[in-house]
Amino acid sequence: MDHTPAEIVSYVFLDLAVIVVVARLFGRLALRVGQPAVVGEIIAGILLGPTLLGALPGDLDTKLFPPDVRPFLNVLAQLGLVLFMFLVGLEVDLSFIRGRERIAVSVSLSSIILPFALGVLIASVLYASHSVVNGDKVTFLAFALFIGVSMSITAFPVLARILTERGMHRIPVGVLSLACAAVDDVLAWALLAVVVAIVSAGSLVGVAKIIALTIIFALVMFLVVRRLLTALVTRYERFGRLTPEMMAVVLVGILASSWITEEIGIHFIFGAFIFGVIMPRKHAAALTHDIVDRLEQVSVLLLLPVFFVITGFNVDLGAIDAAGLVELLLILLAAIAGKFIGAFTAARLQRVPRRQATALATLMNTRGLTELVILNIGVQLGVLDGEMFTLLVIMAIVTTVMTSPLLKVIYPPRVLARDIAAAEKAELGLVDAYTVVVAVDDPVHDQALVHLACDLVGRESPAQVVLVRVVRRTTPKPEVASGIGADLALIAEAGLELRDLARLVEARGIKASVASRFSAEPWTDLCEIATSSEADLVLARRGWGVPDSGTASETPWPAGLLGSVVLVSGELGEPGLVPQGPVSVVTDGDADGRAALRLAAQASMGRSVPLQLRAGEGWRAGRRVSGVAEGLRRAGVTVAEEEDPAAVPSLLVAPAGVPTEMADADLTPVLTVHAGIADSDRDMDETLAGISAGPATT
Repeated sequence: MDHTPAEIVSYVFLDLAVIVVVARLFGRLALRVGQPAVVGEIIAGILLGPTLLGALPGDLDTKLFPPDVRPFLNVLAQLGLVLFMFLVGLEVDLSFIRGRERIAVSVSLSSIILPFALGVLIASVLYASHSVVNGDKVTFLAFALFIGVSMSITAFPVLARILTERGMHRIPVGVLSLACAAVDDVLAWALLAVVVAIVSAGSLVGVAKIIALTIIFALVMFLVVRRLLTALVTRYERFGRLTPEMMAVVLVGILASSWITEEIGIHFIFGAFIFGVIMPRKHAAALTHDIVDRLEQVSVLLLLPVFFVITGFNVDLGAIDAAGLVELLLILLAAIAGKFIGAFTAARLQRVPRRQATALATLMNTRGLTELVILNIGVQLGVLDGEMFTLLVIMAIVTTVMTSPLLKVIYPPRVLARDIAAAEKAELGLVDAYTVVVAVDDPVHDQALVHLACDLVGRESPAQVVLVRVVRRTTPKPEVASGIGADLALIAEAGLELRDLARLVEARGIKASVASRFSAEPWTDLCEIATSSEADLVLARRGWGVPDSGTASETPWPAGLLGSVVLVSGELGEPGLVPQGPVSVVTDGDADGRAALRLAAQASMGRSVPLQLRAGEGWRAGRRVSGVAEGLRRAGVTVAEEEDPAAVPSLLVAPAGVPTEMADADLTPVLTVHAGIADSDRDMDETLAGISAGPATT
């Protein structure tokens, strides 16, 4: 029955509420079994259609989603699709392929050409059973082209998400996969645009006209609009945030571009995709990241789940008979074999090791949401009937779901951990040397912290300082778009800032390395770098990496960390100025105290200032100080004969747990030392013997 406008609005609100709840529930379930959340949301959309609700008594799918309400839901679904395609374009960053051009292009071409050819081949078998759609005859050319394209796609966002969840984006095969998928994205969407033009036009003249208009549109976008959009970067840097006016410009650009390509005849998704591609990349990482976060909140939570439900209306798993199962097996064979053999063969010809080539070929089989976009275009153009659409949707889900489990077999956790550690060492250029890892938060403010790290090297040689910048993610990770393009750009910018600090280290004759990460758990990433580099010391300001609601004492690090952790309180003075006052240390017999003594001795040697010894608590503290002082002198450390009350220390080093009043925190910057395994395993004699008195490296 027909509903009044008011009833339709009420139904839309109710349907949206149901869709959001079911989508989030299935998304969580997907995450629990090791799948991307989007896989669960796609399945939820299918189950809300004829597959489950329609199969239950009472026509529940029709009652919940009446026919006269569905067009309104469809508009929201198409808006979600437009935003998603913009995000896909925004993540197309061909900088991934720099240095890998030949292998990325060859793997991408092979993983498109072979499955496309197999798709056209099986289309000749499937065509007879699916040549009529809604009573109209479909040409074999249109049917074959769409089957071929559906076999050829790789979903870059889902692939990138799988890589980042497992940490594989940090190893060579992960970076290579991103490069191949980025090239695949560009080639596959260009191929689809040509196919849509051929199907829509119906004649050679019409095809030529659509292609010509598309080329003109692309030229205007890349040569004119792209330059105008650079003003967004300037305004973002001026205001330091994404303003409503800037977001409005982006939204208007997305919608206007979509309208133009729909008028041209190549479907509105291409306008949104191209607008995403032309968005500024240079110095725009923070801007891109904010745009992704804003749009994902709307599209992921509300609009895309509606798209999955609209897709589910055309999927009916219960209608597949024995012949349909045979066709499904044929489709799966062509899709999986085409992608796998094409990518694996090309990778091996480029001398990629077998394990990496296998992982790459498996990843290129990921189709996900991107495949659904293509299939819905096929339905809208009247090329795919309901049964063929259902079979291809199943193929998209199967090829996506199988990726993560297969990767765990190809790359077991122990092998992956080994490769990540090796990749980090290679990236940092680390050697077997005394290593200080420094957590840099503000590249300008932390210049003094970097100089302190050099001081703490003392006379250790060889030595190296690793500067780490962990950019904290303050919003949830994207769920549909991977967000990796914006993240990697932010990391690259952070790396350039660290390079300036590295030159300060190198000017003091110490080898410097830099590493940047994007993380919701800064201390976890910092400790991973410290572990892989076998760091002797981890240096950070107190409170670094701790949530606003937390305290410095809650700072987490693993008990098994090799090096000692030092937290710095107070200001360290003007960067570059050599402190004149002595280094003071509270001596204590426990592991933290021994570590504090070692570091204080190295700081006094690094700064060429005397070392003051302060007695810790306990009746034996005074006797211990005299024995320690003699051992330090034998090691070549200048020990102050007695503490001068008028001489304010330039630095106070104290073991964890020392009372604040003893640390003189209001007068002197304080280093609080938490001993790692190496310092815990040394007794006091070994600590004193290990203090180097060799030639200074500074």
